[in-house]
Amino acid sequence: MATLGRTVAGPLLFLNFVMYLIVIGFASWCLNRVINGQTNHPSFGGNGATMFFLIFALLAGVIGVVSKLAGASHVRAWRNDSLAAAGSSALVAWAITALAFGLACKEIHIGGWRGWRLRVLEAFIIILTFTQLLYILLLHAGLFSSRYGPGYRDPDYTTGVPGDPVSKGTTAAPRV
Repeated sequence: MATLGRTVAGPLLFLNFVMYLIVIGFASWCLNRVINGQTNHPSFGGNGATMFFLIFALLAGVIGVVSKLAGASHVRAWRNDSLAAAGSSALVAWAITALAFGLACKEIHIGGWRGWRLRVLEAFIIILTFTQLLYILLLHAGLFSSRYGPGYRDPDYTTGVPGDPVSKGTTAAPRV
């Protein structure tokens, strides 16, 4: 039986994956225009915060896509040992996305004319900040109840200390 966290985390993972790919596309296009000095393009525009925003948006997109690969492995297995990789990479991706979110807010606050590609990129970063946070919360929902995800205190895994229960996949050695 699939848990509640797993059934919601899977589609959210796919949605975030697609959105991060779109962020990579728009950020790389805009950054290429800035590097080439083609900021007079009709769909570009920008202000003083644009260059910093584009760099962090591109970084957030790349790290977000990579974290979704670890997340896909975890959603497939849905075990404690895969939670560590998925949770930590998702947290790093969220932190960098939050930095890009702050720069998007600064770019909006400064104002000036911005083309549709920059506005779409800002919108995607803002949406991804909240959906990535929701995804992290769903991954760690097992902290509250094993009904929502893999529990953090699974008794089936041992530390190898004598007197602990036997690890999965092994048999108990007879005591002599």
